[in-house]
Amino acid sequence: MTHEDAGHYAAKHPDAKIDDQIAGAVKKAETDGKVTCAAAHGIAEKLNQTPEQVGINIDLLEKRISKCQLGLFGYGSGRAKAVKPAESVSPELEKAIRSALSGDKISCKAAWDISQNMNLGKMDVSFAIEALNIRVSNCQLGAF
Repeated sequence: MTHEDAGHYAAKHPDAKIDDQIAGAVKKAETDGKVTCAAAHGIAEKLNQTPEQVGINIDLLEKRISKCQLGLFGYGSGRAKAVKPAESVSPELEKAIRSALSGDKISCKAAWDISQNMNLGKMDVSFAIEALNIRVSNCQLGAF
């Protein structure tokens, strides 16, 4: 959805129904109509649900997801990003990123997996992805 569609997130899921347990956890975690990416993933883990299912419920409740753990959105007004290109990228990290590409993009999940496998912070991987001019796709929560 585009930024102009803000407040109409449920339209992405015309046949979906709200899960009361997830909805309750989302409402507890929200601040000013927003739920952080970290909180959403925490809800998924705690309730043994997928991040996608939690993201769908966030959409159905017309809440916004903020503070992407890869730094891609939710940091201030508009479409502000926290991620900046790394000054340099190690050959090992570049190889891991390029081998995880699907076409010319890398999925959010693949970036997270690289972070875990290489014992790096998610933002460190994101900085490298940005430096390599690669786009991240398929948010695990369905934000993009």
